[in-house]
Amino acid sequence: MKLLLIDDDEELAQLVGAYLNGHGIAVEAVPDGTQGLARAIAGGHDLVLLDGMLPGLDGLEVLRQLRRRSSVAVIMLTARGAPHDRIAGLDTGADDYLAKPFTPDELLARIRAVLRRMQPVGANKVEVLSVGGIKLDSGQREAWLNEKPCQLTSLQFEILEYLMRHAGRGVSRDELTAILHQRDSTPFERWLDVHISQMRKKIEADGVVRIHTIRGVGYMFSAPQSEGQ
Repeated sequence: MKLLLIDDDEELAQLVGAYLNGHGIAVEAVPDGTQGLARAIAGGHDLVLLDGMLPGLDGLEVLRQLRRRSSVAVIMLTARGAPHDRIAGLDTGADDYLAKPFTPDELLARIRAVLRRMQPVGANKVEVLSVGGIKLDSGQREAWLNEKPCQLTSLQFEILEYLMRHAGRGVSRDELTAILHQRDSTPFERWLDVHISQMRKKIEADGVVRIHTIRGVGYMFSAPQSEGQ
């Protein structure tokens, strides 16, 4: 497993690198946003740990530019722990958000959770799911809108796949949270709404509404009416 750490805190980079190396994860550390973006785009990493405040390009801009070119998993690491900062990171395309200071074991748990979502049980069995102009390839973990590729993050892919497999049925926030994070949702968190809002921009770029918000319940995926639904 290879991980890219983009953070200008040398001491933190050394500590994270030593800890993760001891758990079978090779860490490449880059100290600035410009160089980090170049390395992330070049590929070869399973996951990117991205600091929010960087010299050169700041973390959000690195993430914004990266999402135009790659769907690699990204966990934001930042001292900015306010809710609007977390929402900004998730809305820009981060798969998870970890505020500093954090413990090494929590970081490792977050990394494993994100990578599990990218490599679910049975992923070696290739399956193509096609509903309402959207096609998902579970083997390659890629999505297409009307045969054009959608750059979904790993978590967005998981959410969309679950909604498509239950097309026509309302899926609650509690259900999605339990499936994706193995815990109950809370009335105050907006992570799911943020990811679905960002995903809608990608899978409804043709002007067709496919994900409907059901007040008091959650969300429902439905095929366009023009397809005879």
